[in-house]
Amino acid sequence: MKIGVPKEIKTNENRIALVPAGAESLVAAGHSVLVETGAGLGSGFADEDYTAVGAKIAPDAATTWRDSDMIMKVKEPIEKEWPHMKKGQLIFTYFHFAADEKLTKAHIDSGAICVAYETVELPSRELPLLTPMSEVAGRMAVQEGAKYLEKLYGGRGVLLGGVPGVAPAKVVILGGGIVGINAAKMAAGMGAKVTILDLSLERLRYLSDVMPANCVMIYSNRHNILEQIATADLVIGGVLIPGAKAPKLIRKEDLKTMQLGSVIVDVAIDQGGCVETIHATTHENPTYVVDGIIHYGVANMPGGVPRTSTLALTNATLPYALQLANKGWKKALKDNPALLKGLNIVEGHVTYPGVAEAFGMKYEDPGTFVA
Repeated sequence: MKIGVPKEIKTNENRIALVPAGAESLVAAGHSVLVETGAGLGSGFADEDYTAVGAKIAPDAATTWRDSDMIMKVKEPIEKEWPHMKKGQLIFTYFHFAADEKLTKAHIDSGAICVAYETVELPSRELPLLTPMSEVAGRMAVQEGAKYLEKLYGGRGVLLGGVPGVAPAKVVILGGGIVGINAAKMAAGMGAKVTILDLSLERLRYLSDVMPANCVMIYSNRHNILEQIATADLVIGGVLIPGAKAPKLIRKEDLKTMQLGSVIVDVAIDQGGCVETIHATTHENPTYVVDGIIHYGVANMPGGVPRTSTLALTNATLPYALQLANKGWKKALKDNPALLKGLNIVEGHVTYPGVAEAFGMKYEDPGTFVA
C-alpha cells in the first residue's frame, strides 16, 4: 500500500502522524511511505531521518495526497486540504465530526473512507487512540490553567499549590475519565484542592481508592456542579461521549456565580465543548474573557508539546496502521471490531451513530461495508 504523511497545517500544529521508526516498520512490511518535506521538523524529525529508513520525501502536500492510497494525519483535514481528498482514499486521523457539520459534509462529498482515531473502541470501552492525547491534554490543562491564573494574564493571582499559611487554589474537574484523572494527578501533585465530578459511582469509587487525600469525589448533577464552580479558581472540562457532541454542563448564566478572574480550560472543545460560552482558540491566541471568566479553548492542546505528543500518539496508532496497510481497510475492519468502530464515513455514507445523530443524517451499519 502507498501511505502518505502530509505536513499538519492547522495553526501551531507541530505533531506528525508517523515517526521514522513507524515508517521503518511499514517499509519492512512491504509498503511505500511518502512523507511531505518538513512534516516532521516540529516534532524533531528531519527528512533525512525518514529517508534513512526507506521512506520517500514528497515536495508538497498535493503530491503526498495524490500519490497515496492511505493518508495518515494527526488533525482533521482543514478546508485548504479538502480539494486533495479523493474517492476511495483511506484517511486515518482524528476527525471529531460531530462538532463540525461543514467538515462532515466535505468528507461525505469526497467519497473518502474515514477511520477516526477517537472512536476506535476496545470491548472494555477504552479508546486506545484517544487515550494518549487525553493523557497529555489532561496534564497540560493544569499547566495552562495555573499560568492563566496569574494576574499578568488577567487571572485571580492565585498560586495553585498555595504556601504555608495561605490556602491552595481549588480545581474543579468535570469528568473522571482519562482527561480528568490526569488533570487531577497534576493538580493534586502541585498541592491544589481538587474536586472531581462524574456520573459513574463505580468510577468515583475507583478514583477515591487511587487518588490522594487532597482529591474529593462528588456525584455530577446540576446542583453539585453549580455549587462547586462557585468557589473554583480553575475549572477543567473533561467530559466525553465518544463520537458525539459534549453536553453543555456550564451555561452562560452560570458564569455570574463564579469568582472573577477564575479560569475555565475546556478539553472537550474538540467535541464542541462542555461550556456554553466556549469556542475553539489556538495556541497563538488561546484565551478570551466572558463575564470576567477566562476561557481557554485550544482545540489541539497536545500540539503545544509535539515531541511528547507525537511519540505518545504514534506508539498507539502504528499497530492499527499496520493492520490497515497489511490487510486493506475492509479486511482489517472486519477482523478487528475495535477498528471497525473507528469507521465514521465510507464513500458518502455515515457509519457512526453519534455523527448521524448530531446532524440528522442517515446512519448505516459499518458492518455492511466490510462484509
